[in-house]
Order: sequence, then structure tokens, then C-alpha cells
Amino acid sequence: MKRIYFDNAATTSLDPKVLEAMMPYLTEKFGNPSSIYSYGRETRMAIENARKSVAKILNAHPAEIFFTSGGTESSNTAICASVSDLGCKRIITSKIEHHATLHTVEYLQCNDKVELDYVKVLPNGHIDLEDLERLLSESDEKCLVTLMHANNEIGNLLDLHAVGMMCKKYNAISHSDTVQTVGHYPFDLRNTPVHFITGAAHKFHGPKGVGILYINENIKIKPFIHGGSQERNIRAGTENLYGIVGFAKALELATADYEKDKDTIQQVKMYMMDALQRDIPGVYFNGDPTGKSLYTILSVSFPKSEKSEMLLFNLDINNICASGGSACTSGADAGSHVIRAINNNPNQVTVRFSFSRHNTKSEVDAVIEKLIACI
Repeated sequence: MKRIYFDNAATTSLDPKVLEAMMPYLTEKFGNPSSIYSYGRETRMAIENARKSVAKILNAHPAEIFFTSGGTESSNTAICASVSDLGCKRIITSKIEHHATLHTVEYLQCNDKVELDYVKVLPNGHIDLEDLERLLSESDEKCLVTLMHANNEIGNLLDLHAVGMMCKKYNAISHSDTVQTVGHYPFDLRNTPVHFITGAAHKFHGPKGVGILYINENIKIKPFIHGGSQERNIRAGTENLYGIVGFAKALELATADYEKDKDTIQQVKMYMMDALQRDIPGVYFNGDPTGKSLYTILSVSFPKSEKSEMLLFNLDINNICASGGSACTSGADAGSHVIRAINNNPNQVTVRFSFSRHNTKSEVDAVIEKLIACI
């Protein structure tokens, strides 16, 4: 049986056109971008053109785009700099953030760098914005608000603009982990009140190991990694040249066909929801899948039984790739902190299916058939 890949929120396949754009920089265009001779100038130009391309797509200024190793580094940089450079003494976040955020804020709290508050999460997985305003209004300290744009496990979307305006009102710094939405959602950063956002190329058919950090031009931070003047003195180290070229190309391709891809993927997601409800009794969907939700993610809870507890294993045997929540912790299956926070039902087994433009309804049919057999 052909492999069916329904774990695109973990990573996506590399687009052949992206590989094609990267290849010259893996072969003959190998100069160090910091060198002054023509080989170096040629690769420096490639990086700056990539920066301009990314900035244009996100409607930001090129000087606000910094290339990193991915979303985790970008979030760490933004959160730590908000505390060390921007005077934030309190962090407001949620219990359903990615571990790149949660572990960073917990580390800062444990080392007595900040006070930490968790905003309430509603039963449908959305952030309680009234509670966020209460926390901001009651704080005597300068706050950092770090809330993800789309949850990587349940797909719920945050109103980035509303949160940004609230931060503005209370003079707070705003950071959003937008790893699941850059490349899948239109951004207009000049008209969005946010200080930091993040992105990772491998979430939209680009290469692994390269990301971006957007830093609003009105704030200044110090380097997180020291030892060189790269990325305008913000991130030391020889640049991931071919990764950066790949990031820009993947983002260009992802946004060129955004509407068409969104419709295709949304149809596959809805088709799967309907089929699951029709064919599997007691199935339950986490979050707000038909409301304010990203079209690429579907979190499904199945009734717990001896058979369903082996569900991911059985899907894997049948060449079907899905995850039990967040793939970033797979192999150390402690269950999902996101599902625990919104739906702590021990009698359910949760599987996340996440889709790309390469998925089809016939693949959904094949997966449903196997699920029926497994359950």
C-alpha cells in the first residue's frame, strides 16, 4: 500500500521547485556571504534578495526580517529579548502553547527573571480574551504577551489584531508563534500590531532548519547568539545560505496559490470530518474545527478501547502517517498537554491529522477504511 501522509503540521515534503532554487547554492555558488570577493558578494545578494521577497509577501520592511534556524530559535530569541532588553517583568501566555514557548517561559520563571501568568482557555480551545484584558489591566509590571496564532495540535486561530491592540493599550510587548500560519495565511505586518512573529520553512514545503523572526522596526534587541556580525549583528554565525534561498522560494510558491490550495485542503478536511462522524460512533473533534480554525489541522478523539490505544501503531503498520498530538515530542509520548488543557477525558484517544495540497479525498477513504478495521 502506498504511504498516506497526514502529518503535514509536523513537516511537509520539499517542493521540487524549491529544491531547484536551492541547488546552485549547494553546488557552484558556495561562497561565504561575509567574504568580499565576487563568490561572497553573489551569495550575499541571494540572501538579501530572499529577505526582500519574504518582507514583501508579509508586508514588512526587509530590515524587520531575520533568518534563524527555525521557529524554536525565533521564539526563544523573542521571549528572552523581551525580558533582558525590553524590560518585561511579567509574561502572560497559555497552557496550550508549543513547548518552544512554554519551556522558555518556565525556564525564565524558575530562574526568577519573570512572573508568569496563564490566560484562561475556553472549552472550545480559544483564548479567553476577557481574561487576557483582566491580567493586563491588573499588572503593575511591563508584560510580554506570547500567544500562538494557530495551535499546532487543534488548529484554533487567535485574533492577532485584537490581541495586538490590547497589548498596545496596556503598553505590553506582543509575540506570536506563527509557525503554523506563515505560508498558510495572508499576513499584513505593517497593519498588524505585533512586535515579534516566527516562521519555519518546513511547514510549507520548504527545507528544514531555516526560519524567520520578524522584529518590528520600533524595537531594538541585543543578539541571542554572539560571535559575528551576521543578520545585522542580531544572529552570529555563517548563514544557512541554501536554506534561506529555499525559505523565500517556498513562501513565494505557498502564497501564489494560497486561495486555491486553501480551498483544496479545506475540502479534504471537511470530507474527513463528515466521514468520521458517519462511520465511527463516539468520535469527537477537539477545538473549533468548523469555526475559527486553520484549514490544515483536524484533531480527532476516538473512544478509548484496547484496540484504539494501539491506533497510531496500527496506522503506521498500514503506512499511514498521523500523530498523537504534537510531533515535536513524538517518541516520548507523555500525552498531549494541549488536549489535557481543553478536554481532559481519559476515555478518549486523540489523533491529529494534518493536510497539504498533495492530499486527496481518496486517501481519506483509505484511512477511514483502516480506522474502522482498527477500532
